[in-house]
Amino acid sequence: MSVEIATFAGGCFWCIEAAFNRLHGVQSAVSGYMGGQTDQPTYRDICTGQTGHAEVVQLHYDPTIISFEQLLEVFFYLHNPTQLNRQGNDVGTQYRSAIFFHQQAQQKQAQDYCQQLQQSGVYDQPIVTEITAASQFYPAEDYHQGYVSQNPQQPYCQFLIAPKLATFSKKYAAWLKS
Repeated sequence: MSVEIATFAGGCFWCIEAAFNRLHGVQSAVSGYMGGQTDQPTYRDICTGQTGHAEVVQLHYDPTIISFEQLLEVFFYLHNPTQLNRQGNDVGTQYRSAIFFHQQAQQKQAQDYCQQLQQSGVYDQPIVTEITAASQFYPAEDYHQGYVSQNPQQPYCQFLIAPKLATFSKKYAAWLKS
């Protein structure tokens, strides 16, 4: 079995992590932090906006089951890549849209995908997704891992994440784990 790593930032990591963990071929999706200058950041640290880190989800996936391009499709489905340093009411550089590539092939695929998506006219604003080399990944605190499944009654999960995951599950039903 082949395993590759992909790292995405698309707003709050709770929703992104929950969706990616449902995909067949994704062995793990771990919430964490990347892209900043602070060593061993905590959630409290990154919420100050002073660390430079984004909330990310790092995937370990089998490219013979799900391709990086399919992961890109899901990533862009799950968030609005035209919002700079925010997703909905979550505002700050830690909520930026970013693809942290782990190999040159991922960089090229991400650049090509963004260009095709921009040219398609799907978005009426420019895509602001940052495409940058992966750096040190810092897993988020344990209480952030699997947050949606552990806290389904939490209002943010009920009213924002659950409807998004329901729509996601319908659209990508063929790609989900059984």
